[in-house]
Amino acid sequence: MTARADDAIRVYARAKINLYLHVLNRREDGYHELDSLFVFGDLADVIAVTPARSLSLEILGPFAGKLLAEEDNSVLRAARLLADAVQIEPQTKITLTKNLPIAAGLGGGSADAAAVLRALAEFWRISPSAVDLTLLGLGIGSDVPACLLSEPCYVGGIGEQIEPVPGLPALPLLLVNPGLELATSSVFRTFGKKFSETARFSEVPSTIPDLVSLLQTRQNDLQRPAIEKCSRIAEILHVINETEGCLLARLSGSGATCFGIYENIVEAKQAAELLKKRGWWAEATITAKAERPWENL
Repeated sequence: MTARADDAIRVYARAKINLYLHVLNRREDGYHELDSLFVFGDLADVIAVTPARSLSLEILGPFAGKLLAEEDNSVLRAARLLADAVQIEPQTKITLTKNLPIAAGLGGGSADAAAVLRALAEFWRISPSAVDLTLLGLGIGSDVPACLLSEPCYVGGIGEQIEPVPGLPALPLLLVNPGLELATSSVFRTFGKKFSETARFSEVPSTIPDLVSLLQTRQNDLQRPAIEKCSRIAEILHVINETEGCLLARLSGSGATCFGIYENIVEAKQAAELLKKRGWWAEATITAKAERPWENL
């Protein structure tokens, strides 16, 4: 979603959730090839861009703290890469409102980078033919191409293979994070070599129960190694499963955020209020489509 007011643009960097994630193999260069189904909730970080004399970044929001200590991050890298690609002097102030947990399996850094690319492509009036944002994004992070789309999609390879999945039902979700960061690299080091097969649906399910039924025959291959690194994940999954109306509980990405699927948003919100009492970050969300503003310049 993009909003524009005078000389300012605001873009939402929406939370990414892996409904399933299969690790297919490990390449000689050390990267793992995956098969995953991504959806995006309406919870989001917010990127705002405004005119300035030089490139700068301001970070606000409940999860700003740790990012403030970084001299460089995915947001600034994305801005510099795009400016270099189209030979623009980046006279822009970027404001990031960090609403999503960091290193949480929600694609936050990748979603922020994708939102910056989307915002600046519009702000700088860059023609879609002038630069391949997907290729540029892949150089920042493996989830950036999918986050540029921000719609339900299968993701393959190391993130460069994107296949939209139109018709997937909107999902009421509960997201829960214990306040513990979990590095993707450490989870993959614990993973081992128990690889899975590609598991894309032969037909797109049209109802939530049908989708859940299909997901129950698939898994997140990173859930086991993530639990080995952070045992609290197993507790969270158990608690989510016990909430009223939960149809499926699973880890997203490499964690430590877990999600539950519900048939309606009321049950997801009730579960969120219940789990907040445990001191965990817990929010209800619903999946939806996003705008791609660079197509409409």
